[in-house]
Amino acid sequence: QVQLVESGGGLVQPGGSLRLSCVVSGSTLRINTIGWFRQAPGKPRGLVATINSGGIAVYGDSVKGRFTISRDSAKNTVSLQMTSLKLEDTAVYSCYARSIAGLGFWGQGTQVTVSS
Repeated sequence: QVQLVESGGGLVQPGGSLRLSCVVSGSTLRINTIGWFRQAPGKPRGLVATINSGGIAVYGDSVKGRFTISRDSAKNTVSLQMTSLKLEDTAVYSCYARSIAGLGFWGQGTQVTVSS
């Protein structure tokens, strides 16, 4: 099994920055891709960013150039540096991990609120 625990959410003003972190534990040797998805009220969950074991990152169109995902394989953590935050970035951000076998695992989510 794999467990994911997020931290770093909170309230930030438009234009501000926030950093999310996710610690992955358990059968981490099976993990290939880890990353972040988000869901705003009334909207489907969507891709924020993922990064695979080779360090290749994929970003959602709405966050390109503003968010940066990074991975520390030695510490089994993935971080998301968010800058130039907009009102529409308000959502619950969930950490996600996918195993080599294709199984997906989710964290409990952390709220990010962008408001003036």
